[in-house]
Amino acid sequence: MKATAIIQARMGASRLPGKVLLTVQDKTILEHVVARVSRAATVSTVVIATTVGEGDLPIVDLARSLDIDVFCGSENDVLDRYYRAAKRFEAAHIIRITADCPLIDPGIVDLVVREYFTKKADYCSNILEETFPDGEDVEVFSSEALETAWTQAELLSEREHVTPYIRNHPEMFSLVNVRNPEDLSAMRWTLDEPEDLEFIRAVLERLLPRGDEYSMADVIALLRENPEIAELNSGIRRNEGYAKSLANDRTVPTARKEER
Repeated sequence: MKATAIIQARMGASRLPGKVLLTVQDKTILEHVVARVSRAATVSTVVIATTVGEGDLPIVDLARSLDIDVFCGSENDVLDRYYRAAKRFEAAHIIRITADCPLIDPGIVDLVVREYFTKKADYCSNILEETFPDGEDVEVFSSEALETAWTQAELLSEREHVTPYIRNHPEMFSLVNVRNPEDLSAMRWTLDEPEDLEFIRAVLERLLPRGDEYSMADVIALLRENPEIAELNSGIRRNEGYAKSLANDRTVPTARKEER
């Protein structure tokens, strides 16, 4: 009951360029993500999937310094990047993590992965119905589902965001959602804007001195004791990048080739 975690990372974020290599508490954001994901008991291997762009070479250098597998693929067709990374490292089951979620809880990763295997799903996540904080997103899917999406997906939104094709076709795939008992979807713990960086720094400055094995519950307790921290990045819309893709959706040419 283990899977390969593929963390997508690039330097060219439009709202906060270079965000994955910004430093918080003597570690880059990407290092925090790798450390957190590596703690999950259900993760067999961690792979960083970046791009072939010259600007992403620092990510490659960091991955190598951490002794983490790295794959360089398409800059814009993230679905193609994931597919080829999964093929390169022979991943039968893939956990999708984004490099802008340094507060990701290993326990939540394990919860979603175990549900995926228990229900024998093609795809399992905690975002089909959003009840977890933004920044605790975990998606798990099979290599077969990924290949089908890679072969069939033709919309910009389905190529830029990896899993929309799977999520949009419940008639083709068995989809399972993991729901949090309390709806915490209004909480924002991801990194897209300068205000998010202020929030993450404020959280980690208080939590890390206590130890690096904190959980989602520890972050929630901290925010309830210090509500002013949550105000630092309140009001930012969730999933703005995906909404932008949908607003500009169109059929796009892809780089996929038959590789069966």
